[in-house]
Amino acid sequence: MTTSTKQFSPEPAPSAGQVFSLAWPMTLKAILLHGTVVIDAYLVASLGETALAGLGLAAAVAGLALGAIYAFSSAVQIRAAQAAGTKDIVFRKSVLVAGLAVSLGLGTLGLTLIWTLGWGLMELLAPNDAVLALAWNYLSVFSLVILGEAIGQVLSSHFNGSGRTRIPLYSFCLSVPVNITTSVVLIHGLFGAPALGVVGAAVGSAIAIWVQVTFLGGGLWVQDKALLAAKGWRNITFAGTIRRHVTFALPIAATFFSASLAGNVSQMFYARMPLNAFAALTLIAPWIMVVGTISMQWTQATGIFVAQLLGQRTSEPTLDRFLSIAWRGALVTAVIGAALFAIICLSAKVIYDDLTSETQAILLSFLPVLLILPFFKASNAICGNTLRASGDTVHVMKIFLTSQWGFRVPATTLAVFYFELSPAWVISLLLVEELVKFPMFHRRLWRGDWKRADVAV
Repeated sequence: MTTSTKQFSPEPAPSAGQVFSLAWPMTLKAILLHGTVVIDAYLVASLGETALAGLGLAAAVAGLALGAIYAFSSAVQIRAAQAAGTKDIVFRKSVLVAGLAVSLGLGTLGLTLIWTLGWGLMELLAPNDAVLALAWNYLSVFSLVILGEAIGQVLSSHFNGSGRTRIPLYSFCLSVPVNITTSVVLIHGLFGAPALGVVGAAVGSAIAIWVQVTFLGGGLWVQDKALLAAKGWRNITFAGTIRRHVTFALPIAATFFSASLAGNVSQMFYARMPLNAFAALTLIAPWIMVVGTISMQWTQATGIFVAQLLGQRTSEPTLDRFLSIAWRGALVTAVIGAALFAIICLSAKVIYDDLTSETQAILLSFLPVLLILPFFKASNAICGNTLRASGDTVHVMKIFLTSQWGFRVPATTLAVFYFELSPAWVISLLLVEELVKFPMFHRRLWRGDWKRADVAV
């Protein structure tokens, strides 16, 4: 049914304050998530560039499995928001259970591939045997994190999609101190504990994720007993519900997994650069994720509101007003992100005083690109999350696949292996990738088809 055949009364658009109320817990949770990686890198940095390179290589390989889990959980968040808009309890239960089943299957598959192929892959990419040994030891323990994330990410997406973003935040507020404390003790062997070095950071992460999963599971039991007890499935049978969930989730998951895979492939290619360059790129990567969460979570909150509004069959003028408000907020978050990048790069000598002056100088050289990057990422993300919320997931996937595999990965390959460019030029490819996506995203959004989508199917 088109808008020409429906009668709408004037509706107030959600305000910037409402978006902020939904976004800030998601932002803090994401900062805590990526901040843990920053903390691990910071703690391991005191052990030297070799230890840092081992952590970076292991993180790149583990990121392949985690990327698939995060990708499908992102689809759960959008679908949960659509279900919340319809207020259909069976729909909501179906999204949650199907999401958990798919995520656990992916986690198991990812671990199987890591244990069978991981060593050979890292052996090809590691600059020396010392880095290879450290990376494998870290990855062996980090497998427990992958299983925990398979559950925790879906539960977090369920709460986020239904507007209860503080519950995932509280779970991270509980788990992060556990992670930091355990990691510090086990990395350096404090209070009589064994000094595990890089592996100590993995043990801290493993303990923390299961603390988080326990909290989220308890929250689900307390708040959603009625949902869990609902009879029936959205698509008649459980098998039919799984098929529908996978059909909806696959383009979204492919988009997010492609982004994660492209990032991890690039990170593995960075391992072939000089040790100082690889160390600097390993350090800045989690900072890019941490700072980027400020804009990304704002735009994800925007997508949740759009999905709920479409589920309620909100009028097109209201959707337009809301998106204008959300877009202005995204630009504000980009300004904040650029300022934070300036502080990080200009303070590199203080933050990472254990590293060589060459590594510190490389970190400073990233600043010009990082000052511009947040603005294009924020605008593209508003478009992408709005289009996904309306179900236009295949087109969003095509844009990401084109920019990542048609440009970023081939360009990184040439920059590292053929032209041997400086780290500053290599990281500038992140900005060029956003420039490639910019016209494709904005042209699609301005067509306006998303405002007429029927998401209650």
